[in-house]
Amino acid sequence: MTAVLAPGSTRTLTEQALGVRFAGLGRSFGSPADRRTVLRDVTVEVKPGEILAILGTSGCGKSTLLRAAAGLDIPDSGEVLIDGTPVSGIDERCAVAFQEPRLLPWHTLQANVAIGLPKSSSASAGKAKVLELLKLVGLDTFAKHRPREVSGGMAQRTSLARALARNPGVLLLDEPFGALDALTRIKMQDLLLDIHRAQPTTVLLVTHDVDEALQLADRILVLGRSDGDAAGSTVAELVPVPGARPRDRNSADLGALRSSLLSMLGVTGH
Repeated sequence: MTAVLAPGSTRTLTEQALGVRFAGLGRSFGSPADRRTVLRDVTVEVKPGEILAILGTSGCGKSTLLRAAAGLDIPDSGEVLIDGTPVSGIDERCAVAFQEPRLLPWHTLQANVAIGLPKSSSASAGKAKVLELLKLVGLDTFAKHRPREVSGGMAQRTSLARALARNPGVLLLDEPFGALDALTRIKMQDLLLDIHRAQPTTVLLVTHDVDEALQLADRILVLGRSDGDAAGSTVAELVPVPGARPRDRNSADLGALRSSLLSMLGVTGH
């Protein structure tokens, strides 16, 4: 799914990576009598062009944080700013890819990617952009195939291409590789880095996979609850990842950091 402009919005597309700032963000759910705080006073700044991975235990608010950045969810307190402008609705400068590809089964892969194009695109420019993206994700020879005719990894690559069709300043990824097998997942991680080099954008990546975060991210945001479940999650740690990408998966430095991150997540005896 790719975000679209809210009615009446004057925001324009961008080909530049944009900074994102969460300022005192809070979000609760439920009735007044049974209110559950999910996020509490989350403040963090994501630099333009950075890949920020978001880690935390299930239910800690990772996806809620991402939805707030996309303008798909309204926080109770605080705000999200993109390039210094508060997010007040769905913003075309962002694109979102979810765990499921969410492709239209009656369309070809080429037509599915074209859904992400800005409405202002001309037919010729739009077709050229779609074919360029399909080539970028290694699917140019499958452009006329339908989703049922390709593998899960290929469908997910199509979903990424659709998100990139808008030239987003911010790419929001919510467990985009979580449903894939281990080998395909590694290949998709490498592909994301190739895409980031070819079409620089700011990336916020929600993941449960510590190794994935270590391979992809410049920094890792760990969400945690410091004052009991009722208090909601906030920034527990903001951890820089050493070394230039692509990184050696067997690096001793990454191994030590992996152990530290697992401990932050409450995993012991690893």
